[in-house]
Amino acid sequence: MRVLVPNLGSTSLKFKLLEFPAESELLAGRLERIGRPGGDAPSYSAAVRGVLAQSGRIDAVGFKAVHAGPEYCGTFRIDGALLEALRAYEPAAPLHNRIYLEGIREFQKQRPDLPLVAVLETGFHRDMPPWACTYGLPAPLRQQHGVRKYGFHGASHRSAAERLPALVGIEPDLLRAVSCHLGGSSSICAIHAGRSVDTTMGFSPQSGLENATRHGELDAFAALFLMERLGMGPPEMRAILVQEGGLAGLSGIPGGDVRDIEAAARAGDASAELALAVLAYQVRKTIGAYAAAMGGLDVVSFSGGIGENAAAFRERVCEGLEFLGVGLDREANASAVPDCRIGRPDLPVACVVLAAQEELVVAREVYRLLSGR
Repeated sequence: MRVLVPNLGSTSLKFKLLEFPAESELLAGRLERIGRPGGDAPSYSAAVRGVLAQSGRIDAVGFKAVHAGPEYCGTFRIDGALLEALRAYEPAAPLHNRIYLEGIREFQKQRPDLPLVAVLETGFHRDMPPWACTYGLPAPLRQQHGVRKYGFHGASHRSAAERLPALVGIEPDLLRAVSCHLGGSSSICAIHAGRSVDTTMGFSPQSGLENATRHGELDAFAALFLMERLGMGPPEMRAILVQEGGLAGLSGIPGGDVRDIEAAARAGDASAELALAVLAYQVRKTIGAYAAAMGGLDVVSFSGGIGENAAAFRERVCEGLEFLGVGLDREANASAVPDCRIGRPDLPVACVVLAAQEELVVAREVYRLLSGR
């Protein structure tokens, strides 16, 4: 079975074609600046058409879809009901759901013969214990409107859960791991015996750590206060929280790219330094909290664009965690290439850099569903 996995962005389309059961990668590519001058495709429709033409024979398409509420935490064939659920929860994930709805429609239009499968990012977290995923709201509001902590980046955290035991030599049923997926969108997951027991993102991908342009932890009353003070409605406030917050809001650097922020901090920019300090503090604090939640810690893993590539930021995060048994070997950290260990050998907690391998996780789920395995 050949499974195409498109990773959809607002102006980009990355993709991989994998063959099962061998799990071999047949093709990978990336289209940038879609619909913009000088871009790789004039429209999303043309981008999808180009990907299909390059890919040759395809047996199924798997989408790393984000948020479709409580009824769709897992892997599902895409039908009208699932599309309606994605639309219903678009206010909670406006950037993600909108572009996935558009992308799915394009694949349906151009290849109506193909099975389309959604592997929801919430799926890995669906069995979190109730004390970790329940908000302090009246039960009717929680139950009737699906308001709970869902968690996201499920493919990345699932990949960590599957690969870390062999990498650090601990039985899967015993392993206590903190998976740090750090990039333009960041979250942390506590994984005990291969299962998600807590995670930083909540009802939406907005909460938890600071993201590139999305705010992280924020008192809900702060948003209500600003809306009343400035006379804004939900659409205006949502746009600020999604497009102007996070590392971009802290640093004043458009786009919130950590590479740009680190360069500005080295040049003495105080706002850029604050942005890095805020994010590193949040990650460091969460590692300690999740060690407490699991009754100990065996491994900390770093993945995502920042986690895999920003050695200086990994060092910021781990500084001061020696009391917990966490510390980096500076030489190993500086030269790290996924997948490798970067922890100090004299400390008990392993530290690892992992390639996220999200497309492989999605393709496996598609193969499992369609082959009945």
